[in-house]
Amino acid sequence: MSPLQLNGIIGQSDEIKHIFSTIAKVAGTDSTILITGETGTGKGLIARAIHQNSTRSDRPFVAINCGALPENLLESELFGHTKGAFTGAFTAKNGKFEQANSGTIFLDEIGDMSPDLQVKILRVLEENEFEKVGGNRTISVNIRVIAATHRDLEERVEQGLFREDLFYRLFVIPMHLPPLRERKADIRVLAKHFHAQFNTRNNLGIKGFTADALDLLYAYAWPGNIRELKNLVERLVVLKQAGGLTPADLPTKIRGSQKIVITPPAEEIAEEGTPLATAVTEYEKALILQSLEKAHWVKNRAAKLLHLNRTTLVEKIKRYDITPSDVRSNG
Repeated sequence: MSPLQLNGIIGQSDEIKHIFSTIAKVAGTDSTILITGETGTGKGLIARAIHQNSTRSDRPFVAINCGALPENLLESELFGHTKGAFTGAFTAKNGKFEQANSGTIFLDEIGDMSPDLQVKILRVLEENEFEKVGGNRTISVNIRVIAATHRDLEERVEQGLFREDLFYRLFVIPMHLPPLRERKADIRVLAKHFHAQFNTRNNLGIKGFTADALDLLYAYAWPGNIRELKNLVERLVVLKQAGGLTPADLPTKIRGSQKIVITPPAEEIAEEGTPLATAVTEYEKALILQSLEKAHWVKNRAAKLLHLNRTTLVEKIKRYDITPSDVRSNG
């Protein structure tokens, strides 16, 4: 089966098919979109693909990482400033919102934004207007907003770190990018794609991955997601002098990723037998309890321990009706 491709995004998993389907549905609208997912899953690529397939595609696409700048600089970057607004403001400057007028603005890592700036972002989303730093003239804009974060915004709302009204204003069309370990069908496809890409870019003739090497890539958990895979393939292609990419070329942590530890059942099977589904359910519930205890009942952390996304873990907790009292009763 040939992989699917869309504006630089490639894959063949059911998860990526769902993402492509969602892009097709939302691209032609002006609805606000919130993209969630771990670092390195490709949130920026998705945002750009939405813009490129929208009616604003011939207008600006302006991106800014809200977690990369201190608050005072971020405010100026977003809204611009007037001449003399602060020390060093020798000339007036247009901000990202003004630059993105009639196009799309991509607010990456919006979960890292300070509460004061969150108020100002909320106003732009609701009224499509703002003032520059140091200015008093209201500027109106017509923009499509796409935001992204690797953080659990619902959890940050509960902690008082993110405004609830802004969360619901952003949460119009949510899109979740699953980590690479949850879309295994894309690993081999991406590895081959990046190999060809870096071979061509560097004018090299390195042969592709052997079947054994691809199996090891498939078995690895990829905590850095697609970004980690891409960087690894680039390094392998550039440093390889000749021949194909074999298991010996892979880092030790990946070569050891196929080691499987089989834990024997705690109890013998009874004479009348044991329903496998019941045993699996009890084992899964026990693992979830252990992860929650280890994470001090912070669901986001527990989900990472189990290599699940938070929503999946929450669904399982509800299904099994797991509470802290379960730990005490089992202790």
